[in-house]
Amino acid sequence: MSQPGTEGSSFPCGGQDPLALDGQLCFALYAASRAMTRAYQPMLRDLDLTYPQYLVLLVLWEWDAAAARGESPDSGVGALGRRLMLDSGTLTPLLKRMEQRGLVSRQRAPRDERVTLVAVTDSGRALKPRARHWVEQQLESSAVTREEVASLRGRLWQFLEKLGDSP
Repeated sequence: MSQPGTEGSSFPCGGQDPLALDGQLCFALYAASRAMTRAYQPMLRDLDLTYPQYLVLLVLWEWDAAAARGESPDSGVGALGRRLMLDSGTLTPLLKRMEQRGLVSRQRAPRDERVTLVAVTDSGRALKPRARHWVEQQLESSAVTREEVASLRGRLWQFLEKLGDSP
């Protein structure tokens, strides 16, 4: 798919008004984000998750695997928020709903009751193979190669670092 407004120009905004919609990086990122979220909707419906809940589970599955290897990840709500770039005001109600569904557990840290620890439950863990299967299937059937995905992901993380919003 060619980018609108970029034909025959070396200017960052395609040689057009820098306020033209098609010249906006923010709009391209927004549209791509919405398209990705839409692409994930079949899996999310099947798993009965929202996209933010899925992101929480991705981090908790990482922490769960690290713990199984004998590592001790910081599993507090604060660490989860930093990893997902979400504040506690957004994360707390999300975690409460996930806890009510039995996907996560929350408990106060024994050494510091101000810290709430979060862990994936067996029910949350049971969703991982289904999510993995769906993602692998989508990667295999996509017109986008794994290399293109990895390259774009790497460039986006570099871009975020330059903006000062890296995890």
